[in-house]
Amino acid sequence: MRRIIPALAWLVLAVGGVSLTSHGPGGFTAHAQTAAVDGVAVPEPEDYRTEAYRAPVPATLAGGTVIDTETAERLHGEGVAFIDVLPRPPRPDLPAGTLWRERPRNDIPGSLWLVDTGYGALTPAMETYLLDGLAKATGGDKSRPLVIYCDRDCWMSYNAAKRAIRAGYEAVYWYPDGVQGWAEAGNDLAANRPEPRPEE
Repeated sequence: MRRIIPALAWLVLAVGGVSLTSHGPGGFTAHAQTAAVDGVAVPEPEDYRTEAYRAPVPATLAGGTVIDTETAERLHGEGVAFIDVLPRPPRPDLPAGTLWRERPRNDIPGSLWLVDTGYGALTPAMETYLLDGLAKATGGDKSRPLVIYCDRDCWMSYNAAKRAIRAGYEAVYWYPDGVQGWAEAGNDLAANRPEPRPEE
């Protein structure tokens, strides 16, 4: 199922094309004009990004591997765990007794959705939620690969991938084009619901 993206997103793609140089299976160096502001490459921060999460992202991830859609498709086909970290809208303040159904996310099929785990600062409970989710996805084996993503130009997937690396995961793949890149390549999306948070 192809998703129609806004004209502005197409403009960003048209102006900022992305190319990747292969360094062997799954290893790529990204040369992305979309990862630049006024022609200057976006540097990786020393720590996590804590503000302006929807903005151009770096073309690199220290300790991890940045991948394009073709590589994401291959890893998905190999059964690698995909982790979505996109936040979800908070439950609205509704009158008592009102029935509210959360809208599912159209997502990369089979992904584990660990909501709100890409912020720059996490409470201890949310840090545990993330790490427990990663352990669930890998069967507790930190050598098993993970693909971490959310939406395009979203620092939350960068933050979460960096957290996974710092937690000792040895094969962290960061997919910065996320759901939009996946859908634009003609891949199907599937309705997804988040893994329950600690307070739920």
